[in-house]
Amino acid sequence: MSAEDALFQRFGKEFPKSTILFREGESGKEMYVLQAGRVLITKRVRDEQKTLAVLGPGEFFGEMALISNKPRNATATVTEAAKLLVIDPKTFEGMIRGNTEIAVRMIKKLAERLADADAQIETLLLADPGSRVVHHLLTACQTRGRAAEEGVEIDLQLRELPAVTGVGEPGVRSMLERLERLGLVERSGERLTVRDTARLDEYLSFLEMRWKFGDL
Repeated sequence: MSAEDALFQRFGKEFPKSTILFREGESGKEMYVLQAGRVLITKRVRDEQKTLAVLGPGEFFGEMALISNKPRNATATVTEAAKLLVIDPKTFEGMIRGNTEIAVRMIKKLAERLADADAQIETLLLADPGSRVVHHLLTACQTRGRAAEEGVEIDLQLRELPAVTGVGEPGVRSMLERLERLGLVERSGERLTVRDTARLDEYLSFLEMRWKFGDL
């Protein structure tokens, strides 16, 4: 039995799609480690539900309620049938105290989340919808891009872009098609290659100027 299987046997649970793992404002009694599937993290802002993150295998979440002993600050919903490790406070504390590597990895992940949150805020502050899509692609290149022969590759979940950019799916598709026509990106399934990040950044500047001053 692999270490992953042993962990799942001890702490694992399976959850069907649409399961709400916890709601914003509830007390937190567990954290979760996602082994398979996807989980959507959302937060209510005024009267709207805003997406904070879409998590995939290997991600953990829900730990802040255990660390701070405060109510959940977001809602977690299963969007694809998921296998999760469910960790109670006592086990979580033992993991942190007994394994320096786990503690360091968690600190690094929390730092990454802060950086991602800053990037998302910066994206949403852009008034032009097209600029938000382009800015998100540039940020993805910097944070999780992979160097390739033809540019920088990123994994792109098209269905997730409307939530993280605040742009409707038709607008997202239209912008991606335009970028392809301009030769700035190339798509293959759920993988996108940015041919030249510097040119894409120039295009972002062009979009922002056009939004500000209008077409001449």
